[in-house]
Amino acid sequence: MITRLENSGTFMVTSVERSWLKTMLSHSAALHAFTPAALEKLQRVLDVEPALDLSEAFTEKARSKEKHVFHPQLRTLRRVITRQGAIRLTYRVKDERTFTNEMAFPYKLEYSQVKKDWYLLWYHLRHRTMMSSKLDNIEAIHDLPFSPERAAEVHVQIEKLLHKRHIHASITVIKSYNRELSRILYAFSCFEKQVDYDDKEGTYTIRLTYLNNEAEYVLSKLRFLGKRVRVTQGEYLQKRMLESAQRALARYE
Repeated sequence: MITRLENSGTFMVTSVERSWLKTMLSHSAALHAFTPAALEKLQRVLDVEPALDLSEAFTEKARSKEKHVFHPQLRTLRRVITRQGAIRLTYRVKDERTFTNEMAFPYKLEYSQVKKDWYLLWYHLRHRTMMSSKLDNIEAIHDLPFSPERAAEVHVQIEKLLHKRHIHASITVIKSYNRELSRILYAFSCFEKQVDYDDKEGTYTIRLTYLNNEAEYVLSKLRFLGKRVRVTQGEYLQKRMLESAQRALARYE
């Protein structure tokens, strides 16, 4: 039954999840995250659900300035990406220079859990390069006429550029830690991967695919997992892990 529901685009929602959603809709950011019609519909559907009582579960003593996960430009950019449109972008860079009305084809939105910031990934139509801009640095967005045929061509160019930046590595799970496979896979959950099992050796091998600018993040995950895994393919990762191990051992010699 669950398989049929998933194939039809239907998913199960628990009572706790409904109560959590009702509680989140009372947050001031919900007014910007949803259109008035969508917000009204959700509130109507959840009207009979009890809200979560957080008064006893949490005691707030001190906090830093609150930074909302939702960004005002998210809805606009999502619609542009969905319809595969182009825009004229005005944005700032780190040295406070401003670039005005750059012709851009946005193709992805990413959220950094570390920096707590949203980023727009886009293709520079004039320079034919991949770009990334923090949403807080985007000053203006204007629609740019763009045909579906041209959008299809740009998508092909983006795929070619991304393919050139792809790096592949093989990470073997040490047999004695097979029981922690789910934890290990979770560490690499944001990457494209394939898991193979060797019946003869009884070992799992994770075939990982990532972009060249994500190597440091992959290394941080490998260091976190420690002796549970070993890089069996991927010269750069092997070299960096060896350097890390040598520096760590040198401190105790």
